[in-house]
This record gives sequence, C-alpha cells and structure tokens, in this order.
Amino acid sequence: MSDFAKTKAMFHIPEDMIYLDGNSLGAMPWATAVKVERTITDEWGDMLITGWNKAGWMAKPTDIGDRIGRLIGAEKGSVVMGDTLSIKVYQAVASALEMNPGRKVVLSDNGNFPTDLYMADGLCKTMGADYEVRTVNPEAVEAALSEDIAVLMLTEIDYRTGRKHDMKALTEKAQALGIITIWDLAHSAGALPVDLAGCNADFAVGCTYKYLNSGPGGPAFIYVAPRHQDVARPALSGWLGHDAPFAFDLDYRPGAGIERMRVGTPPILQLAALEASMDIWDQVDIHDIRKASIALCEQFIAGVEESCPTLKLASPRNADDRGSQVSFAHPEGYAIMQAMIARNVIGDFRAPDIIRFGFTPLYIDESDVTQAVSILKDVMENDLWDQPEYKIRNRVT
Repeated sequence: MSDFAKTKAMFHIPEDMIYLDGNSLGAMPWATAVKVERTITDEWGDMLITGWNKAGWMAKPTDIGDRIGRLIGAEKGSVVMGDTLSIKVYQAVASALEMNPGRKVVLSDNGNFPTDLYMADGLCKTMGADYEVRTVNPEAVEAALSEDIAVLMLTEIDYRTGRKHDMKALTEKAQALGIITIWDLAHSAGALPVDLAGCNADFAVGCTYKYLNSGPGGPAFIYVAPRHQDVARPALSGWLGHDAPFAFDLDYRPGAGIERMRVGTPPILQLAALEASMDIWDQVDIHDIRKASIALCEQFIAGVEESCPTLKLASPRNADDRGSQVSFAHPEGYAIMQAMIARNVIGDFRAPDIIRFGFTPLYIDESDVTQAVSILKDVMENDLWDQPEYKIRNRVT
C-alpha cells in the first residue's frame, strides 16, 4: 500500500498553500535541488565532457524512459525522453502518416489540446493540400472512424474538463479499419493507470512537468510499439537518432528500435530533476494513486456542489470517465480563480469559463480538499471575486 503521508513530506509545498494545479505544473520534490546540484557540481563541474560516459548521460533518455514506461504500461525499450511534447507529436504524426500511405486524414477531437492540432495541421500543410486534420466532438470520435482516415490522434484526458476517452475500445475500432493510433498522455501519465501494451497502442507521447514533477520545461517522451520501431521513419532526423551518431556520416541512417526517435542533445539537468521525482514514483503504485485521486475528486465535487450552487460541474460526474482533475464552469471563472489564488488555493483557468483543480495524491490529502472547499465557499458566498484586480488577465491563466 502506498504511503501518501510519506510522499507528501517529500515535496516542497509553501506553508499555508493548497496546491491544486499539479495537472499543469507539478510540485517540486525536496530532493530535486540536491539532485540537480550534484549533477552540476559532481558531474558537469568535475567530469566536464567525460560525464557523457562516466555519468551515463547518453543513456539517460532510454533509462528514464523505461521508468516512465512502468507507469504507462509500456514494454521495456519502447519509451525515450527528449525535446518537447510538440516535437514528439510531430514525430509521431509524421511517422504514422508515412506508415499508412494512400490515406491523408488525421482525425482528432475539438477538445484536444490546441498544440497537438497545430502540429498536425502544420505537418499536413507541409505535405500538401490533399492532407487534412479533421476534428469532431469528443463523443463523436468512434462514429467518425472510417477507412479514409490514416491516423487517429487523441489526448486521453481532456485538458479542460478531464473527460476520459476509452483508449482500448477506440484503438481496437480504429485498427480494425486500418487506422494508426497516437495517444497523448499529458494528463494521464502519473494520474491514472495506462496500459499501452494491453491496449495495443501504436504511438503515444506525453510531457513530464505535470504529474511527473520534472519542473517547467521538463522533457517529453515518445512511445513506439515494438512492432513499429524498425519501420517508423523519424521525420526529424537528428544526429542522436542516427545508427552511429559518432561516426558522423553525412547520410542519415536511422538507429535501431526506440533510439531512432531521439533528435538532439538530451537536457541533462532537466532529466536529473525528473530522476528525483521518479525516485518517489518508484515507491508508489499507480493503482493506489488512482484510488486516492478518485476519493479526493469525489470529496471536492460533493463539497463544492453543496456550498457553491452557482458553479456548474464541467467534468464527467462518473469517476471512471474522468482523469485526476475536476473542472467547474462560471461566467466569471477567471476572477474566481484569481480570488482563490490570492487566498493561497492554487488552481487555474481555461477559456472561456473553466476553473480547474488537479488532485495529486502524492502531496494532496483530505484536509487540503476540506480547506479548499471552505475557501471557495467564502469566495462565492461573499462575492470576493468581484474586485477589479481579479479581472485583469495575466499572460498565463
């Protein structure tokens, strides 16, 4: 049984703060600063360039990839770290389209995170006017699957509402029609159990700065099913994805397996920060995380609906249909969230009217939820949000 009182003590949460935004940027483990400092001083400082060999820097993208793979049900040797999520989306879509010649449609839903749609659309425009990104409502995805679609690209958990797609069912239906699947796990990895191998997924991508706590700008990951690894051609042919990067050949030759999805030099300091978090993740069971997350979300929903009747639940009511966040809608959502932040309850806002709260059992417990509900009740009952300073939009919402 996972000990969440123990893990909570491992995170730096400012005194008197209730941090309900780990679904956007995870909290920092206390060990992160020590780990990064040692990487800077003992490795970069003392070893200099020899750190690539002596400290094992070059192997970190796949070593850490396997550690994340445990949380997302991936086969060993099928996940590699590096670059940003946008880059990994581009890689996956480009490879999937090339693997499905004769089809030129990428299907997604209009609740997908915009950058996924932007990257796919940009790639389609590069490839030619006959390629397209087609979007439908989330609940209409299954009915929209057809034999003219090359790629199904979905984010498993909707970033606004927390709505959860059925990965196994949609993957099976898509593949029966000859469609290659790509799953974005940005709001899944570390939030709930994922079974990429069991679902027979083709590709998956995700970031690590949310539930996996790697820090702002933390590296992304890409999963390629073992059956595709020596077939999928990396459109971004970076030197570290070459079969022999230090041979410095002028012609690109893709590396074996997941290594070919590497692009540029790995971000060693950010990977060190991620390692500190993964040391905590190695002590917990993702199924325990899910059970605790559901309990916290249910407690929050019940409390808010009882005390704040003007807030409308925007997340699915059934816990099995949502991730580890709860969203409520209100026309003054932005101001409400600013009033909450001013009172040290940190969530965030997503246009046009969504206030989001993330529940990360590694460092959030029942007492935090009780306090957050009490403060939100005060903000709503007394119209504390109705102040000019709370309606000025910041660059980051």
